[in-house]
Amino acid sequence: MRAILLVLAALLVSACASRPPLPSQLPPLTLPMQLHVQREQVGERQDWLLVIQREDSTLRWSLLDLLGIPQARQLLDRQRWQTDGLLPPNPAARELFAAVLFALTPEADLQQLYPQARHQGNQRWLGTRWQVTYRHADDFSLNLEQGLRYLVRPLPSETAP
Repeated sequence: MRAILLVLAALLVSACASRPPLPSQLPPLTLPMQLHVQREQVGERQDWLLVIQREDSTLRWSLLDLLGIPQARQLLDRQRWQTDGLLPPNPAARELFAAVLFALTPEADLQQLYPQARHQGNQRWLGTRWQVTYRHADDFSLNLEQGLRYLVRPLPSETAP
């Protein structure tokens, strides 16, 4: 019985350690935001639409395929993620959402909201977990552990000529 409890405790600790880091408070973002996300890993590519919306004190994150079919929906309420809707939990999407939040955090707020973050030139990183390389403030690449890479770009505005 004691061995089972030790294994369960170890699993709980490892699950907590794998949670994506979140800032102590939400950074100021201009929302709603629609981003094109291209996932690259081992020569494979997937394209998605990421929509971020504010709802009172929460942020709603919706990841859709190019046909508009939801792949993941999460609510971020302070320091807690919640599944939104009937989709099953998606830890990979939650990691992506947290990394995008880190990347979108304005430079002026970075050290306050992510004290362990480092930045230099057009790059910032959070240990070995996330590395961001910027082309522009909302146009960047995210390198995550396990060789996973995301290219994130804003969608063109419908009001543009």
